[in-house]
Amino acid sequence: MSEFSPLVVLPLLLWGTLVGLDLVSVPQAMISRPVVAGVVAGALAGDVEAGLRIGVLFELFALDVLPVGAVRYPDYGPATVSAVALGAGTPWELGLGVSAALGLVLAMLGGWSLQVVRRWNARAIQQQTAALAAGESRAIRWLQYGGVLRDALRGFTLTLAGLVLASTVTESVRLDRPTAVAFTLVAVGSGLAAAASSAFRGSGRGPRLKWLIAGLGVGIVLAVLT
Repeated sequence: MSEFSPLVVLPLLLWGTLVGLDLVSVPQAMISRPVVAGVVAGALAGDVEAGLRIGVLFELFALDVLPVGAVRYPDYGPATVSAVALGAGTPWELGLGVSAALGLVLAMLGGWSLQVVRRWNARAIQQQTAALAAGESRAIRWLQYGGVLRDALRGFTLTLAGLVLASTVTESVRLDRPTAVAFTLVAVGSGLAAAASSAFRGSGRGPRLKWLIAGLGVGIVLAVLT
């Protein structure tokens, strides 16, 4: 992004916080999906096309993520917002790879932060064991509100850290064109490989695998013809 002004950063920070909340807390309206988070972040940053490209790329990485139970997984929502902030206003072949690198690091940090919040929530529940055993509704409400607040703080902190890193990279990192294009090629290839691995692993060895192969064939033919 060419300029990290408060009029752009503050809406992105708010959007990243909401996206972080959506993953497991509220409202679970799928705004945490990278393609949604990316498009809205792109609109806020003044470059919807960059938001769409980066969102689709991270969607490829996120296809294998199933946010249930105590499963460990990266958090691609706030990471996508920060990646879009970095890539907005830059030619896509030069900015996509660097933005993806930043976003992948943030996604891993986001996964770690989810574990931290879970431990905080577990400690809060332990402290309210007696009240919960007694069926006190106030204790249940405060646990719910506290969990949402902790998750909101997690999303806010993750997005803020990502925007600070994006601003630092914009000001201090200067890649020549061949290197930037190489980063982009690696990012796109990695995303496609991750999506293909997820698709083949999920399809198993039965009829679904045959339909997957047929769909890939039709998609390749259509891509070539168009």
